[in-house]
Amino acid sequence: MRRALELAAAAGERGEIPVGALVLDPDGAVVGEGGNTREGEADPTGHAEMTALRQAARSLRTSRLDGCTLVVTLEPCPMCAGASVLARLDRVVLGAWDPKTGACGSVWDVVRDRRSPHRVEVVGGVLEEECSRLLVDFFSQRR
Repeated sequence: MRRALELAAAAGERGEIPVGALVLDPDGAVVGEGGNTREGEADPTGHAEMTALRQAARSLRTSRLDGCTLVVTLEPCPMCAGASVLARLDRVVLGAWDPKTGACGSVWDVVRDRRSPHRVEVVGGVLEEECSRLLVDFFSQRR
């Protein structure tokens, strides 16, 4: 999570919402990482999680990330949660919960929906205060 926080801080310095993510392979090695790039790349899918998932898939040369873990500073939105399911991740480790658009248990639970052919384990609240603080500080400077 510390590396994800670094990626989030870097995104915030670029004017992006400060969210960072990385993908760990089954042995714990980082195979993908990223921060938000929505504004800089004018890309609505430029979420940190999507960047990290794409990089991991390229690194592992497969779209199926079985055994992998997504570590992210903010609870994934429905798009990113859906991508986590489709990538067949084993787990999502998240820092701050998102009471507005969170899709790993707070507003929706896309990753553990009983109708899905694949379910993802969720571990939440890891370094939650630090992850939340980045977002609170970012938005307090802009509002």
